[in-house]
Amino acid sequence: MSTRPLDPFGPSTAGAGGPDNPDPAGAGAAGAAESVPDPARAAAPAPARTGGRDRYLDLLRAVALVRVVVYHVFGWAWLTILFPSMGVMFALAGSLMARSLSKRPPWSVIRGRLRRLLPPMWAFAAVVVPLMFVMGWQPGADEGAWGWAKVANYLVPVGAPPYPWESGSPGGLLDSTWADQAAGPLWYIRAYLWFVLASPLLLWAFRRLPWATLAFPVALTAVIGTGLVEIPGEAGRALTDFAVYGACWVLGFAYNDGLFEKVPRYVTVSVAFFTMAFALWWASGHLTEEGWNLDEIPLAQATWSLGFCVILLQYSPSWKELPGRLARYDSVITLANNRAVTIYLWHNLLIMATVPIVDQLWNIPGIDAFSAQLDAAYLTLSLVLVFPLLALMILAMGWVEDVAAKRKPRLWPNGTKPAGAGARRGRRAHG
Repeated sequence: MSTRPLDPFGPSTAGAGGPDNPDPAGAGAAGAAESVPDPARAAAPAPARTGGRDRYLDLLRAVALVRVVVYHVFGWAWLTILFPSMGVMFALAGSLMARSLSKRPPWSVIRGRLRRLLPPMWAFAAVVVPLMFVMGWQPGADEGAWGWAKVANYLVPVGAPPYPWESGSPGGLLDSTWADQAAGPLWYIRAYLWFVLASPLLLWAFRRLPWATLAFPVALTAVIGTGLVEIPGEAGRALTDFAVYGACWVLGFAYNDGLFEKVPRYVTVSVAFFTMAFALWWASGHLTEEGWNLDEIPLAQATWSLGFCVILLQYSPSWKELPGRLARYDSVITLANNRAVTIYLWHNLLIMATVPIVDQLWNIPGIDAFSAQLDAAYLTLSLVLVFPLLALMILAMGWVEDVAAKRKPRLWPNGTKPAGAGARRGRRAHG
């Protein structure tokens, strides 16, 4: 399995609009939808968590974004243990998906998710795919018409969008593997789409057989993720991804339905501890060339992420506002949540863009005397530089997320109000 980035589809903190927003179509549409009788929804238990935005969950998304960028710069395998970003984000998304399905018909929820997911991907593809063609890519070279048909996955990613393993020339502005790096994160969009489409059935099963539904993805991972049963090609990779993170998604259902409050804390913590211990034991006997990179060890990733998420959700403080010193990062966390899809889609490409920029330092006269120091600081310089590039990309492409959510486009949605906005509202109110 390849390196796995995080879930970019968390909700917007500043009101409606994130793909996991419980009311993506707006209050009016939701009200109309809820008037439609649905026996399955009526029989389902009322979710325990029906309040507004939870800043603790938003903080987790922001941390996961930063972690994945750092990981893709430095490649430190231990980061997959320190904070399993994808498992966390799948759990959060599953919780919010369950909340939405408890309020509105399944098709309405699925349609809302797709509306927020696909346009940002189309904007990404509109830049990357033509560049692949310009640099000589021929999708049908090996598979004929089927190779061209696979390009449709850039429109609706039910499968993996194709790309050339090598593109351009080794000595060009872009590394010859740039397409592989740029398109690599798109596996997650496919996995997220699969979970969204499967959620009505998964939630139905969970509310009838909760423990069996939670355990099934782990059991499936043990079967196909360890090689007991081999499913070749892209179908096998897609099913493995679905199995590895399925338990985290279903765990989000449990969190939304308030089951953590019904099970004694010592039970959940004990189960999480033994699950994570098993993950480390299994990983120790299946280390890859990347060492303790759980992304490359499916069963270890599934069980470690599950236990880690249990701990995070068991002790969730449900903040309405960030407390203490965390409050100073409020605008950054808000921006990260509002532009998570943009950051996710473009971060790999922008990391590669830092390479030719950092290389310009060697053109400074007399810099050879500090060559060793520059070599040692190269990746750190890339990390520092990628965040301004991400800011520029947010300004250039982030508005697509607002259009997808049927909001007024915003350049920098960090939650802060323009100077004088309150005064203008006051004048209008008294005018």
